[in-house]
Amino acid sequence: MRLWSRELWRLGLLAGIGTLAGWPFSAPGLGLATGLAICLLYHLRQLHALHAWLTQAPRAEPPAASGLWGELFDRLYRYQKGQRLAQSRLRSTLKRIQESSEAMRDSVVMLDHHGDLEWWNSAAERMLGLQASHDRGQHVTNLIRDPRFIAYFEARDYREPLTLPSPIDERLILQFQVTLYGDDERLLMARDITRLHHLEQMRRDFVANVSHELRTPLTVLAGYLETYSGVAEQLPPRLARGLGQMQEQTARMQNLVNDLLLLSRLEIDRGGDDHAPLAMDALLESVRRDAEALSGGRQQVRVEIEEARRLIGSESEIRSAISNLAYNAVRYTPEGCHVTLRWKPHPEGACVEVEDDGDGIDPVHIPRLTERFYRVDKGRSTASGGTGLGLAIVKHVLLRHGGHLEIASQPGRGALFRCIYPTDRLSTPESITSP
Repeated sequence: MRLWSRELWRLGLLAGIGTLAGWPFSAPGLGLATGLAICLLYHLRQLHALHAWLTQAPRAEPPAASGLWGELFDRLYRYQKGQRLAQSRLRSTLKRIQESSEAMRDSVVMLDHHGDLEWWNSAAERMLGLQASHDRGQHVTNLIRDPRFIAYFEARDYREPLTLPSPIDERLILQFQVTLYGDDERLLMARDITRLHHLEQMRRDFVANVSHELRTPLTVLAGYLETYSGVAEQLPPRLARGLGQMQEQTARMQNLVNDLLLLSRLEIDRGGDDHAPLAMDALLESVRRDAEALSGGRQQVRVEIEEARRLIGSESEIRSAISNLAYNAVRYTPEGCHVTLRWKPHPEGACVEVEDDGDGIDPVHIPRLTERFYRVDKGRSTASGGTGLGLAIVKHVLLRHGGHLEIASQPGRGALFRCIYPTDRLSTPESITSP
C-alpha cells in the first residue's frame, strides 16, 4: 500500500505542476494533460523494459527501477528463480526415476487415461518389442493383442496378475500387473517368470507322473492285502494287527495319490467340455447322504435351498469341491454338532455355503488353509484320514469356474466356507427348458 500511495502522490504532483504551469497561459487543461502524458510515458517506458526483459533475456538481471515498478521487477525475478529451482529439482527427480526404472529388470510402461503409451523403460523394449520411434501414443492393446490381455485390461479388475507369453517371443513367459494411479492413468509392469514357469511345469509333471506310477503298485498291494485279510483270523494276533495297519496306510496312500492326480488334472486340463446346468438341490442332497454315511450319526447334516437358479459347471468337479468341504465339517466337528449345506443368492451371483457349529478355526490359520498339506491340527488330520489336499482342490475347482472361496471362523463359534460363483455361471430354469 505504501508504494501505491507513492505512485498516487506522484501522479497528483505531476497533474498539479502541469495545471499550475499552464495557468499563466490560460491553458490549465493543457498543462494537466502534459503532466498526465509525462506520467504515461514513464509507465510505458517501464512496461517496454518489462516486455524486453521477459522476451529477450528472462534469465538476466531485471531492469533498474524504483517505486512500484522496482518492486514488481524484484518479485518477478524472485518468482522466476523459484520456478527455475523447482524445475531443476523436478528434472533431477524425473532423471533419477528414469535411471532407476532403466536399472529394473522388469518392464515398466506408463499409460494415460485412454490406455495410450506415454513412456517405457528399456526392459519393455526387450520383452514387449516397444519402439520409441513409432509406438509412443499407440493404444497398448494395439501392441499386446492377446485376447486374454485385452479382456484383462478392459475389465479393470487388477487384483490378480495375468500370465501370458511375450508378444515378440512365445518362449518368454511374462506376468502382467496393472496399477491405477493419478487421473485414471495406469502403470503396466511385466516380469519375466519363464524360469519359474518351467519349474512349476516340472513340478506338476513330476507330481502327476509319480502319482500315476504309484497308483498301480498301490492297487496291487491293496488287492493282496484284501485277499490276506480274508484269512486274518488264522494268523497270530500280532500279524493280524499289522495286516490291519497295512490296509489302513495303503488306503490312505491311495487317497493321497487320487487327490494328487485330481489336483494335477485341475492344473493342467483347462476343462469346460462337461459343463452343464446343475440341479443344485439334487447335488447337495447327494452330498448330504454321503456326509451322513461318513458321520455315522455323530452329526446332523441338512440342506437348505434358497436359490432357484442353476450353476453351470462340471458336476464331478463341483461335487468334489462341496464333498471336500462337507467331509471336513463332519471329520473335524464334535459329536452332536450340526452341518448345513446351503445354496443361496449372493451379491456377486450365488454361493454354496458349508457351515458348522463346531470348535471353529483360529483366524491366524485361515489365509493358509488352501495351501497343499497345510494342517491346523496335524495329529487330528492324520487320525481322521485327511490328505491335506481337500481345500487346495476346492480352490482350484472354484478358479476353473470363475469363483472364489471365503472362509469365516472363530474359535468356539463354528466355521463357514462360502464358494461364490459369478452371475455368468448361473442359468434360470426357464432358460434351460426353453427351445
